Amino acid sequence: MSASRLTVTIGPTPPPRLDKALARDVPAEAHLSRTQISRLLEGGAVLANGDAVGARHAPREGDVYELLLPEAVETHMRPEDIPLDVVFEDDALIVVNKPAGMVVHPAPGTPSGTLVNALLHHCGESLSGVGGAKRPGIVHRIDKDTSGLLVVAKTDAAHQGLAAQFEAHTAARRYLALCYGVPDVGEPRLRGVRGVGFEPGGVVKITTQLARHKTDRQKQAVTWSGGRHAVTRARVLERFQDAVALVECRLETGRTHQIRVHMAHIGHGLVGDPVYGGRRKLSEKALGHDAAEAARSFPRQALHAQSLGFAHPVSGDALSFEAALPADMAGLLARFGP
Repeated sequence: MSASRLTVTIGPTPPPRLDKALARDVPAEAHLSRTQISRLLEGGAVLANGDAVGARHAPREGDVYELLLPEAVETHMRPEDIPLDVVFEDDALIVVNKPAGMVVHPAPGTPSGTLVNALLHHCGESLSGVGGAKRPGIVHRIDKDTSGLLVVAKTDAAHQGLAAQFEAHTAARRYLALCYGVPDVGEPRLRGVRGVGFEPGGVVKITTQLARHKTDRQKQAVTWSGGRHAVTRARVLERFQDAVALVECRLETGRTHQIRVHMAHIGHGLVGDPVYGGRRKLSEKALGHDAAEAARSFPRQALHAQSLGFAHPVSGDALSFEAALPADMAGLLARFGP
């Protein structure tokens, strides 16, 4: 694979590690994130006086490093003519409303039919090399059976700018969920659950570490040592006979399965969630037979990425988008109504 060369000179008072120093001093027009720089270091593509150096190399002011940047190559993923619900699109990015049942990125079990395959067809030659491959820049993901909004970068500059916002937790993400029971701030039981706090406006704040489950590697689990910091804020929007609640969940962090794990942790797993929801017997007396049966048979976690806000990575303009509840969740919600 051919490569272009980028020279970086270390400025005054550099951080003690080379990866951090390069992330600070690399020219902005190179559009290299710290993650990309780390990959270059791991691959022996950062040279000092012709020799490869690693991330722990101690830089000094005035040191000059040469970065070997791979040219974008064609991806093994193939375009597929799959309809997309495009909410917004320009030269830098695209916002889509993903349906439940669609995987975001190809994997061994789902090599086709994904959002990426659809984007490759939709965007065509407008995609540039993100991370060394001609593919859409997936900045964040939502689960296969979660519906709602995602933003995808179309250029390296947009990818870096969006990724920085998600890393700094400045992108606003709001989800709607249907959960078992009512996670009300007035519920005495909640005050004894580790990691739970309360904020004005009836907000339940859940703060834990999340890591892979020790015995089931497909699941995530709450932990108190190791793992990754995770914060979810939940607020009840509507309650239905104290058996089911419509909840707004706002993400401060965006870990795998975060809302699903956190809601289960506080005893209010999501309706339809086959992994974390648990088996719940809903009161037919309270909800009525049809509503209780509809909840029992709901085929996916009742979770929808309803709104998304961020600063445009090129113009800096504040952008905000909303997606209405999909038909299946709206229909289930209607069953609980008067």
